[in-house]
Formats: sequence, structure tokens, C-alpha cells
Amino acid sequence: MIDVLKVVIPSVLTFFVGVLITPFFTDFFYKYKMWKKTSRLLNTDGVSKEFSDVHNTADELSTPRIGGVIIWVSVLLTVLIIYLLSVIFPSDLTEKLNFFSRSQTYIPIGALILASLIGLADDLMQIFGKGNYSRDPLIYRKIKIFFISLIGLSIGFWFYDKLQITSIHIPFDGELQMGIWFIPFFITVMLAVFSTSVVDGMDGLAGGIMSIIYLAFAVIAYVHQQIDISALCAVISGGTLAFLWFNIPPARFYMGETGMVGLTVTLAVVAFLTNSVLILPIIAVPLVATSLSVIIQVISYKYFGKRRVFKVAPLHHHFEAKGWSRTKIVMRYWVITAVFAMTGVILALVS
Repeated sequence: MIDVLKVVIPSVLTFFVGVLITPFFTDFFYKYKMWKKTSRLLNTDGVSKEFSDVHNTADELSTPRIGGVIIWVSVLLTVLIIYLLSVIFPSDLTEKLNFFSRSQTYIPIGALILASLIGLADDLMQIFGKGNYSRDPLIYRKIKIFFISLIGLSIGFWFYDKLQITSIHIPFDGELQMGIWFIPFFITVMLAVFSTSVVDGMDGLAGGIMSIIYLAFAVIAYVHQQIDISALCAVISGGTLAFLWFNIPPARFYMGETGMVGLTVTLAVVAFLTNSVLILPIIAVPLVATSLSVIIQVISYKYFGKRRVFKVAPLHHHFEAKGWSRTKIVMRYWVITAVFAMTGVILALVS
């Protein structure tokens, strides 16, 4: 029973912390005009009519883009509150509720902080920056890839050297030993998950998807008796739901890179910690589909006579260009995420 409370209480606390701090951040975002000053449509050569139609320039230039701060700040405040309670008011309950542990959550919390700050720097450069960096998305994406690769290298080496983890679990087939190759594989997975951050393109889309995915990993970790990891995943899900409360159309703010980079990088770490990295593509099918749609579109346009497989990429904008309403797309993405998340959880538990 206490393990259930350890997961549920912090996640609920994070939700209410996120809701309570949002008015302060909202006032700050709007006071300092934390939105892009230049539309991406002005900096894109050969942009299609469909691309122009699905990107609302008015919203893009008047809605704050760093709402993801609410997610990771509410998570960190919850970690701090529960940790301080265990120190100031030591008891069996407060000490049990503390999920800030060296063995399970130091690494993912550290990854969340570092990746979120990288995303925040990117957001701020796009908001206030001048020159090529703020206008060329390829420049800042390459810089983010570099820093995320460094994070992946550091954590991958920690797994290999300190935790002595050199294998991954193959569902229904046991462990695959990788030796030193575990490190480049770790980096590759982290970059692949990071590439899915382009799913943040509609009000409520990324928030709903990520909250469901993290809840699924909370269940997996709980069943595997990784209670601290389970609590952290539930807390991240709670913080994301707090963000989603204010991101449902019409969005008060967008998640931005500070939210998506932090969530995707941490998700990769959690997948390895729970030894379910090969289940991740199933649980996160909408993220995989989003990333693949961009890759396919780029390859087709570049190498096959500028042909577009999709009207617009990523995939959710393709459906929008076909006439689906944004609400319908977002809700159906949530449903698909829930279905595949349940499927992935079942596979993780029986394999």
C-alpha cells in the first residue's frame, strides 16, 4: 500500500503545484512577450500552400512558447518538497515518500534538468536572438544535437562503467549483450527519441501524448519494483497534465523546446533504466510515426524530384491539410497513444 501512495501522492502533488505556479509564469511570459518575433513562413524557401495554411502566423507571433518550464519546474519543486519533508519531519511515511534516490532517479532527474535548460536556451534564442541563429532552424537543431549527444555519451558511459549495464532486453528472447557498443546504441536511441520532439505542433497534442507515455512507464517500473522510477514517471506525467490543463485550445502557451527536449531525453533514460527500450517504439507509436513522416518527406523531396509523400510534415499537419480539425487530430492521437501504451505495458510485463 505504501508503494502505491509513493507513486500517487507525488504525482497528484505535482499536478496541483503546476496549476498553482502557472498564473505567475503566464504573467511573466506575456509581460516579456516570450513568443517568436518572426514567422517561420518568412524564412522558408519553396514553402507549399498547405504548409502556409496549417501554420497560424497570428498565434505563432502572439502566444508564449516556453510553457514547458511549468512541467519541469513543478517536477523539481515536488522533488524538493518531498525531500525536505523527509529531512525536516523524518518519519516512516515521509522517508518512504522520498523518491530522490541515487540508485534510481539521480540520472533521469539530472537528464531532465540539463535537457530542459538546453531547450530553454534554444527557445530564448528564437525569441530574443538576432542574426542567423534565430532565423535558421537547422543551425540551432545541429547545436541541440551536439549537446544531446554529449548528454547521451555521458549517461551511456555511466550505465556501462558505473552500473555495469551492457545489454538490452529482447522481448520473449532474453538479453542481448552489446559490450562497449552499448554506449553508441544509447546515444542513438536518445537522438532518435529527441527527433520526435516535432510532435509539439498543436494545442494539447504533445502534452496529452507525453503524459500517457510517462504513465505507461510508471506502471512498468512499478511492476518491476523500481518504485522510485515509477514515482518519478508519475510525477512527470502529473506535471505534464498541469501544463495540458492550460494548453487545451485555445492554448495559453506552447510547450516549446524546453518542454519537449527535456521530456524526450528523459524518456530515453527511463526506457533504459526499466530495461524496456525495445518496447519504447510501441508505447510511443505517435512519436515514432511523427519522426518517420519527417524523415520520409525530407528524403522524398531531396532525392526524388521534390516529391512530397505527405501534404505537410510532420504527420499531424498532413491530416490537418486533408481537412481534419485540430481537435479531432489531437483527440485521436490521444486515443492511439493510450491503446499502444497499454499494448506496450502488457508486452513489457509478459516478456
